[in-house]
Amino acid sequence: HVISNNEHVPFATIFIKGTTYGVSTDETGHYMLVNLPVGTHLIKAQAIGFKPVEKEITIQSGETKEVNFILEEDILNLEEIVITADRSEMKRTESVTIVNTLSPRLLSSVQSVALIEGLTFSPGLRIENNCQNCGFSQVRMNGMEGPYSQILINSRPIFSGLAGVYGLELIPTNMIERIEVIRGGGSALYGSNAIAGVINIILKESISNSYEAGYNTSLTGVGISGAGSMAPDNSINLNTSLISSDNKTGISLYGFSRDRKMFDANNDAYSEIAPMSNLTVGTRFFHRFGLRSKIAIDFFNIKEQRNGGNRQEYPLHERDVAEAVKHDIKTGAVTYEQYFRDYDLLTVFASTQHLIRDSYYGANRSLKDYGRSEDLTYNTGIQYKVFLGNSSLIAGIENTGGFLTDEKLGYPDYNNVTIVNDTIINVSHSDNILISDQSSVTTGAFLQYDLKINRLKLGLGGRLDHYSIIDNAKNTEAKKGNVFSPRISLMYELFPSLQTRLSYSQGYRAPQIFDEDLHIETSGSRQVINVNDPDLKHETSHSIMTSLDFNKQIGNVSTGLLIEGFYTRLNDPFVNEIGVPDEEGKVLYTRMNAEDGAVVKGVNIEFKIKPLKEFSFTSGFTLQSSKYDIEQEFDTRDFFRTPSDYGYFNLDWDFIKNICLSVTGTYTGKMLVPYFGPLTDPDIGELRKSDPFFDLGSKIHYNIKLNGLTLQVFSGIKNIFNSFQSDFDSGIERDPAYMYGPVSPRTIYFGIKIGNKIN
Repeated sequence: HVISNNEHVPFATIFIKGTTYGVSTDETGHYMLVNLPVGTHLIKAQAIGFKPVEKEITIQSGETKEVNFILEEDILNLEEIVITADRSEMKRTESVTIVNTLSPRLLSSVQSVALIEGLTFSPGLRIENNCQNCGFSQVRMNGMEGPYSQILINSRPIFSGLAGVYGLELIPTNMIERIEVIRGGGSALYGSNAIAGVINIILKESISNSYEAGYNTSLTGVGISGAGSMAPDNSINLNTSLISSDNKTGISLYGFSRDRKMFDANNDAYSEIAPMSNLTVGTRFFHRFGLRSKIAIDFFNIKEQRNGGNRQEYPLHERDVAEAVKHDIKTGAVTYEQYFRDYDLLTVFASTQHLIRDSYYGANRSLKDYGRSEDLTYNTGIQYKVFLGNSSLIAGIENTGGFLTDEKLGYPDYNNVTIVNDTIINVSHSDNILISDQSSVTTGAFLQYDLKINRLKLGLGGRLDHYSIIDNAKNTEAKKGNVFSPRISLMYELFPSLQTRLSYSQGYRAPQIFDEDLHIETSGSRQVINVNDPDLKHETSHSIMTSLDFNKQIGNVSTGLLIEGFYTRLNDPFVNEIGVPDEEGKVLYTRMNAEDGAVVKGVNIEFKIKPLKEFSFTSGFTLQSSKYDIEQEFDTRDFFRTPSDYGYFNLDWDFIKNICLSVTGTYTGKMLVPYFGPLTDPDIGELRKSDPFFDLGSKIHYNIKLNGLTLQVFSGIKNIFNSFQSDFDSGIERDPAYMYGPVSPRTIYFGIKIGNKIN
């Protein structure tokens, strides 16, 4: 069995080091390893919230042994296992780079139904909604906009730009095991678009027989004067996992369904939060061929649609303004692992994502604004990790490609008809128009060497990429380039409770189509279309990170404090040149390289304290500056939509057995926001400064134990004081991109879930 503080630990993981073989304890904290080969083995027990323990045992033929583990609580999660730091498993405290983890418990505490709602609770990260019509959103890391961060799924970069337009709301949290975040240059291991950092979404894997079902309902816009009616948002989630009796084969299944209605913040019949529906199903299967080899197969399908604007009861082309998309995303992956020698590990992997998106971005009841996009992304490669005494080496090669087509669909052109005797006898039809036909292929080789000498750990890494990008629709030559991205990291243990880290890295962004290019801001008088300049070249970065990481238990009080400084120099950064609207109101935003560079710098602070077993508090705060070397849009050097200060906190208090109170808050400082609405000249626009926001929420849940399973009921409120934007535009000519601050107004929710693995 596995126990802690004289209580059994359910669903702890027990595995043999140097193999793929492992089991999980049951609800009573007991486990059984069967058919172990004769010899000496190192067995490891670990569980979320506990420090891992290793024991060496020797098995003889026909022998049965009882091995019990006593785990010590890891209150600050210092011993948790992460994989994003160097593409392999290691303890967080042994990583030369800081890795933050968003756990299932945290995602539950903040009532995160989709990925977007949980990312705010990590230092340096901020979520924003960029469109009132459709809900185009992005995550900013260390002050840099979304395309500077690489989003991975199970460590693979298959989350394409097309998926990224609405991707933060597409992925439900019930399919996520945890989220790992690395701030700072990640291109040395993960390639293009990892300048600001990496967000790695680790999907659920079966480790025991378990199940969970839940229902959540919420009302958005409660008690807000001047707003439209409250908007209901309902979701159902199902999870189960099954393990064979010999523990060689397992499968996990998950499903999610959501229906959200439109929210109108100023009662003008236009959406500020778009209605949407989502149906997601997925599975992860694994099989162990022996003690030292394993194959895992993933698949999920997301079908989502949203349609913002007005006149919801009418077809899209009968509305004054409509931005609507329908997604069908299919993602599959296979990973094979084989151990050699003692702990050397070979990994072979392949992933692919296919996305079809039907869209409409139109106004004034236009028929010509229907579109269709198709995107195929793949990633395949091989890596090998070898242990060499007090050092380790990871080497690998991978190939990543994407094939994107984007076209406007044909339509009947009623402005060009043949009329005879007041009778229409012929209507011209416009054919489909190909907008983009991009092929991008990147081949990269990477290397990471870690060396530990007493209290010093050194990490040397690098990646060499060759990229080729061509847009066949524009008949241009392929943009090709070779980019080397090095990284050097140092970690020194000043004291057992205090570590210092220093790192330098380079990164780049290739000149490809990005997520904002596949979204069109639409109003009755203006359409914004993003394009790349023909001479656009890749953007590069130089990043320096330094940190002090203090973690200590003083008496019964566990305390952690992280102070992290960051400095990123951007060379040839991408900026927009705003064109003049044509006769139809279309405005081209041309992405080009700035004449000079830009600098992003600042400090992240994270504080954790747990004075009691039943009480924990975590907070993070960021102070930063993001400026171009010379003035850009609106004659300013500042980055837009980037506050100089922002942060969060999360408090959990189990004040009565089986009852937990969670209090959360996010702070967003003042920021500069462009405005192109009817209250100014929409051809020129104006730059406004927003007010600060403080979004406070609370949740309470009660667990009822029922013969080996748990029934949980919960209720809560988000944005209690309704700290939400109050100066939205109204009507058909509004600026839909004029949106900032918290992503939702005051919202109340309640729900229920039942299962055998509920915290």
